[in-house]
Amino acid sequence: MATPHNEANLGDIAKTVLLPGDPLRAKYIAEHFLENPTCFNTVRNMFGYTGTYKGKKVSVMGTGMGCPSIGIYTYELIHNYQVENLIRIGSCGAACTDLKLSELVFAMGACTDSNYAHQYELPGTFSATASYELLHEAVHKAEELSVNYHVGNVLTSDIFYTETPEWKSWAKMGVLAIEMETYALYCNASRAGVRALGIFSVSDSMVTGEALPAKARQESFTDMMKVALETAISF
Repeated sequence: MATPHNEANLGDIAKTVLLPGDPLRAKYIAEHFLENPTCFNTVRNMFGYTGTYKGKKVSVMGTGMGCPSIGIYTYELIHNYQVENLIRIGSCGAACTDLKLSELVFAMGACTDSNYAHQYELPGTFSATASYELLHEAVHKAEELSVNYHVGNVLTSDIFYTETPEWKSWAKMGVLAIEMETYALYCNASRAGVRALGIFSVSDSMVTGEALPAKARQESFTDMMKVALETAISF
């Protein structure tokens, strides 16, 4: 059942989907990690693929940047394609000295400066959190693979080029890193009663000014990809 943003048929997409922001990262994962991948979506060049990993069906699809974009794609995956486990695999900017380039961050919770949750007409502020089951399994897999990881809060921000160093205020509240999508993902998953988790590779540091080039962000985050895939096949 096609949507305005996805040409897949029901059954083309696995119950568990990995969600990189960059559609070319989705293509890279499909070509380098999945067995017999089939492309199910090319609408707006937001590539989606389904294949198998260690014999289990897994999908991967790009989401674009920001809460509005991931909000659309994950809503459709959940409600039109019956996806039950959504694992965001993205890049983030470190907001504390403990995080080094390419290390992993598991988003236990997501703060935000977005107004995404206003649609639910809640009488307060919604705390967007990960699925404990996915988070627990991802931590277990990272330890099995001897991958350096951190667990904590991230900030989902609407602003990439900010006029003020707001990240410093969030860092004082223990926020580990900044990204742009996870709050919307966790809202959509919570509202629908499905599981979601954000896993990130540190691509740059606001503390030190270090940064990885674009190609490295697209292709070198293999630790994150492996942890996410190993987590995916557990569900």
